[in-house]
Order: sequence, then C-alpha cells, then structure tokens
Amino acid sequence: MTVRYTVEQMIERIGTEIGVSDWMTVEQEVIDDFGRSTKDLDWMHVDPVRASREGPYGGTIAFGFWSLSMLTYFSHQIGMWPKDVAYGLNYGLEKVRWLNPVRVGCRIRQRCTLTDLERRDDCCVLIRTSNVMEIEGEERPALIADWLGLFVQENSDSEFRSQEKDRE
Repeated sequence: MTVRYTVEQMIERIGTEIGVSDWMTVEQEVIDDFGRSTKDLDWMHVDPVRASREGPYGGTIAFGFWSLSMLTYFSHQIGMWPKDVAYGLNYGLEKVRWLNPVRVGCRIRQRCTLTDLERRDDCCVLIRTSNVMEIEGEERPALIADWLGLFVQENSDSEFRSQEKDRE
C-alpha cells in the first residue's frame, strides 16, 4: 500500500525518492488505441508483422508520448499526490529525454524523486519531480522527465477560481 503524506510532510521529503510504481506490461492493444487517438498510425508502433520484418527493434515499440503520458498513471501509485489536495493540474515539463525504446511486451515502471515543493499562494502548491521510467531487465531507462504539477489544496477551490479570474 502506498503511503500518502500531507503537503507539510512532503516538504520534509524534498530531495528524497517518494516512490516506485508497480511494473506494467506494455500491450499492443493499448499502443494501437494511442495511435488511433493521436491519428499517428506509424507501422513501427501499430503493425507487429511489418515491425518484426523491417524494424530495428524486432517488433513494435511504444510511442514516446505514450510512455511519457504513463507518468500520470504511475503517479497515483507512488504517493506523489498529497492527501490534503483536492486535485492536481499539469503545469509543465522542464526536461524530457527519451533514452531507450519501449518494446511492446516489456514491463515498465516509474521511479520518482521529489525535487521541490513550493507554495504559490494560500491554495496552490507547485510540485517538481524527477522521474525515471525503467524497463525491466534494461540498464538504460526508457525516459527521464522533470515534471511540474500544481496541486490545489482542499477547501480552496472557490479561492483558486477567484484568483484565476483576477489573472485574466
């Protein structure tokens, strides 16, 4: 079971690893769905027969952006979300590097280190994490990403919306 902390407790954890997700098997059907949803049907990702015959990896590989998007899924497993926040918003990425292709059928997981947590105002907290997507049995990770999120604390939604209107 994942341990979840309050924002105040997470401030004390800056600079430490906050979690490692479970392993997840990369399935062809999921990669195909991603290709259809993004209208990118490149054979290296969605045609196992051709990718086995003509591709450099012996089969299909996951889309890089699919791999990156799995950080959101894994973030719910690793204790990244403080227990006293109402919701989180993507705020951006400072650095992403794809280092190793993710072959369909392999297993991946996320390793996350909390690099900073900063109060933006009374209702919002900016979280910065360093993330490594590991591939089981591979020395080099699939990707590394410095990810920013904005957490809105509980009981502050109306205040947050008011501040957003003031910024417009």
